[in-house]
Amino acid sequence: MTRPRVLVTHPILDPGPQLLAAEVEVVTGTEPSIRARAEGCAGIVSQVMDPIGEEVLSLPGLKIVANCAVGFDNIDLAAATRHGVLATNTPGVLNDTTADFAFALLMAAARRVAEGDRFVREGRYHGWAIDMLLGQDLHGATLGIVGIGRIGRALARRALGFDMRVLYTDDAAPLSPAEEAELGVERRPLVELLRESDYVSLHVPLTPETRHLISHDELQLMKPTAILVNTSRGPVVDEAALAAALKAGEIFAAGIDVYEHEPAVDPGLLGLDNVVLAPHIASGSVRTRSRMSELAALNLLAGLRGERPPNLLNPEAWQT
Repeated sequence: MTRPRVLVTHPILDPGPQLLAAEVEVVTGTEPSIRARAEGCAGIVSQVMDPIGEEVLSLPGLKIVANCAVGFDNIDLAAATRHGVLATNTPGVLNDTTADFAFALLMAAARRVAEGDRFVREGRYHGWAIDMLLGQDLHGATLGIVGIGRIGRALARRALGFDMRVLYTDDAAPLSPAEEAELGVERRPLVELLRESDYVSLHVPLTPETRHLISHDELQLMKPTAILVNTSRGPVVDEAALAAALKAGEIFAAGIDVYEHEPAVDPGLLGLDNVVLAPHIASGSVRTRSRMSELAALNLLAGLRGERPPNLLNPEAWQT
């Protein structure tokens, strides 16, 4: 019996490859376009840097695109549904890992860890001084979480361990009073959250409404001692406006893991000491990335067997 062909656009981690190899013919291809590489394929295992649009989704015989990521703004869901192509992602398994990293960026930016590392390596450290590389305290400070989904909630739990006051804003899915009490968080409109918070951490999906959610006007609302962290999607922040605010001292620092035009970074950010720049690694632990690869493979195999995938993004395509 002929096995279905599946394009794996980029390598994934074990056990994903073994799961796929047991049931499908895996292809990678050398053609520059994803469409050309996916010709004759019933499925695609994609990643966030792969644009999966109309030209790919209209391929005859394509049944499923399994994104190895929680985000899926690289997939045109409307086009997938029109063509009856299932689309899936890998939510849940990266919540705690991403929240860990967001908190790491909070601490690194607040206490100037990356700047201190450079300071020592460049031979500028000549002994203790009372005013050397002074940062901001986390304990007892106010954290504002923009987007209180799974990752935002995980971050809130970590913040409580530092005796932080936690505010949140989320118009799409606000918490119930019971959930707020359980997490120890208070809801605020975005404007008030930005004004009150010592730290602001972004955890929203990229949509037309969230693109440049944080730009010049929003940065002006923040305290000059405040710190911004983004582990969500790059275009949620106007990078040029952020660089200008950091350079002018309008906010104290930032920790950034995602970029508006990845892999490019706004040149204005690269020359600043008061921003910690990470290469999109918030979910980058061995265990988490392996589990993401496994979930992507399981989603894809379920779809090819005619079963509803566990993490289906467009149930309308399944119904039709």
